Amino acid sequence: MQWILDPAHSQIQFSVKHMGISTVRGTFQQFSGTIDEEGGVVSAVHVDIDVASLNTGSEQRDGHLKSADFFDIASNPAASFALTTFQRSGDDVVASGNLTIRGVTKPITLKGDIGGPARDPWGNEKVSAVLETKISRKEWGLVWNVALEAGGVLVSDDVKLHIDVQAQAAPTAASAEAVEEVAAV
Repeated sequence: MQWILDPAHSQIQFSVKHMGISTVRGTFQQFSGTIDEEGGVVSAVHVDIDVASLNTGSEQRDGHLKSADFFDIASNPAASFALTTFQRSGDDVVASGNLTIRGVTKPITLKGDIGGPARDPWGNEKVSAVLETKISRKEWGLVWNVALEAGGVLVSDDVKLHIDVQAQAAPTAASAEAVEEVAAV
């Protein structure tokens, strides 16, 4: 069975320490993805992220993050994740895969839990996952920084990723055919 990520009920977020004393959070607002699963065993996950859709609540900061100092969206408009292994124990999961940012692909491991399947009030079957990890931004070429007068740096190397997604069962050929018949009437 294939599941399609529902961006209206999902979030891909990041957080990073600023000046070592506060946390800046951001969200990628546009992304798409699929999950292939059979009997609770996930065999594939692929997610594409529109990096230009990032939002930290500050237009000036967002502009800097989109520049060549960080994500360089002019040359690298998308990031992606592709699953390599998936382990499940009850609702607890460990998902490993390849994360590509700025054209650099590195392995990461996400840990969290999954929920569902469940039916919404309109009869649509849904599943969910909440996953987290921490990465070193420098490994993906995000190296810009400023040394602080009192010591330390402006932007931490550690970035926490928090993924909270809901997915809906992909339409089958029969359901797509039924929708086309209804639309034709």
